[in-house]
Amino acid sequence: MLNVLITAGPTHEPIDSVRFIGNRSSGKVGIAIANAARRRNLDVVLLLGPVAASPAPEHGLAVHRFRTCDDLQTLLNAHIAAAQLLIMAAAVADYRPKPNSAMQGGKFRRTNEPVRLELEPTPDLLAGVGEVKRPDQYFVGFALEPQDELIAAATSKLKRKRIDLIVANPLETMESDQINATLIDNSGVVAAPGMMSKVDFAEWFVDAVLARVTR
Repeated sequence: MLNVLITAGPTHEPIDSVRFIGNRSSGKVGIAIANAARRRNLDVVLLLGPVAASPAPEHGLAVHRFRTCDDLQTLLNAHIAAAQLLIMAAAVADYRPKPNSAMQGGKFRRTNEPVRLELEPTPDLLAGVGEVKRPDQYFVGFALEPQDELIAAATSKLKRKRIDLIVANPLETMESDQINATLIDNSGVVAAPGMMSKVDFAEWFVDAVLARVTR
């Protein structure tokens, strides 16, 4: 049985005990992919971020929750060795607040004075696991980019991260129930099935990836 590791949802990087930097990722695509993979009797582990709705997972789907980039990194490190297929659909924040004693340890109080928030880059998790990728592992990434930069930006990300396949998704479909994705590998555009629901895309996508992994 193929071991599949899937990440989904955003990260929330804390400013103080109640505020955070995050993004608008719903986790819908990653959850749908995890459920589609389970329906094909694959051994699936889903690493799921702080999404608003709880998933209705298929029977036998293992779900581990994360909140921050560090949380996800810990889970990736724990599960990546057993995975033959990694589908990195999580939207990890690119930056997080630098530690600031004035804002930590509780709720930072509002004043009438400006506040400076200094950010630092988060670890590049996909590139990190890509550095230790084994020949028997197949890694898939996601790229959310403006339509006019979609293919070029996604192709660049594919090569930088040293992964096998990338799902290029237009920024304009963010938060939609539909997706208009393009699959790209190191030889170029593989397939573009057109606009479809995220659930329908997940079914199509899992079959497309399995055809490449098992051939």
